[in-house]
Amino acid sequence: MAKQRSKYVCRDCGHEALMWSGQCAGCSEWNTLDEVVVRATGKGSGVEGGGFGGRTSAAPARAIPLRDVESPREERLGTGIGELDRVLGGGLVPGSLVLLGGSPGIGKSTITSMALGNMAAAGRQVLYVTGEESTAQVRMRAKRLGAGALAVPALAETDLATVVASIEAERPDACVLDSVQTLHSAELSSAPGSVAQVREAANALMEVAKRNGTALILVGHVTKEGAVAGPRVLEHLVDCVLLFEGERERSYRTLRALKNRFGATSELGVFEMRSGGLVEVEDPSARFVGEATAAAGSVVLCAMEGTRPLLVEVQALVAPTEVVPPRRVANGIDRNRLAMILAVLSRHGGVGVGSADVFVNVAGGVRVDEPGADLAIALAVASAQRNEPLSDSAGKPLACFGEIGLTGELRYVAHAERRVAEALKFGLNPVMGPRIHDAPHGLETSATLRAALGVVRRGGRGSIARVA
Repeated sequence: MAKQRSKYVCRDCGHEALMWSGQCAGCSEWNTLDEVVVRATGKGSGVEGGGFGGRTSAAPARAIPLRDVESPREERLGTGIGELDRVLGGGLVPGSLVLLGGSPGIGKSTITSMALGNMAAAGRQVLYVTGEESTAQVRMRAKRLGAGALAVPALAETDLATVVASIEAERPDACVLDSVQTLHSAELSSAPGSVAQVREAANALMEVAKRNGTALILVGHVTKEGAVAGPRVLEHLVDCVLLFEGERERSYRTLRALKNRFGATSELGVFEMRSGGLVEVEDPSARFVGEATAAAGSVVLCAMEGTRPLLVEVQALVAPTEVVPPRRVANGIDRNRLAMILAVLSRHGGVGVGSADVFVNVAGGVRVDEPGADLAIALAVASAQRNEPLSDSAGKPLACFGEIGLTGELRYVAHAERRVAEALKFGLNPVMGPRIHDAPHGLETSATLRAALGVVRRGGRGSIARVA
């Protein structure tokens, strides 16, 4: 067996050291040395010579044109959760690695337990590996999810070699590892959750998944900024990255696909947490629009999340303050994006909020990252600053979408037809948006932000006429 030893490599400059130290000797950066296992090879390793001039004795591989490659169609594994299957692109692909991240208590273990329970009830071989809880604790949580979740075989283990051997022996169709940060390899001296341990665990699990055709779901932690914790190589290694978001104080949860080799990215699934587990919200627009009001500072955003149009309420509050500088609080949108929109509003829209606190919130705990939300944020802030509700002639809240440029123009965003159709389905007419070629029926277009602010004031008190 080949001998093994460890070395420490700087992730910034690549400097190698035999021992770990807090500061890299090559670039003087702190805490950038990661442990890497080196497997020394002997004379029978098939390598001749040494250094960069050495030549390998391996035979060259033969490249095959892609049209001649056989592509057997593999059936996806349905999880029995429609929203999860849609975000995955139709279900789990055999032999794939899925990374599921989310903050503590958001429902990661709940959704994975429900998925395995449904698959076990359908006759699939499943396995639940837990490194954070005992099997007794897992049973207590699964008890409220029904008989299907209680039928899932569970294993409490953190040793990587034992977990790999168990997957080899059981050969399940789907396996959940909760969480990948708790696994550790005896070959490394670093603590579980370190960069080296997570990288080693992910590589070993990828090999066993591809070899046995097992769909692996790796549950991961997130940082305080909301990004998936661990080395960036972990996200590059897996086939799909899912992020479970929401506020623990609220019942709504959103599942977003950040990366998917077998389906659309930025796909969104909506769930509601109840006493019996997670319940799918098949029509989230109906939930969010039903709670929207035509009060000052409230508009409805026609957003696109992946392939799904989604209507959400954007609320704004502008309040005078003596605090310098005034506060800018954003919930559900990027704070830097809000600062840019406020600057454009002041420069090109005639709406100044320089001496006031501005609070913007996307109702329902949904996070919106697309640029099409710019116009909704701007109109909500303008409505709150003027204390004028924005509504149509029937008293329903104004629906809008569009990207705002730094010069105050409204820019095109994709899927305008689907956005407008979703708004018209709920009686929101007309919809404010940027000028586009062949504008769909029901879309009130404007070229600039100032023009859009003028249109919504055309009927007085912020109302606009409905399109017949």
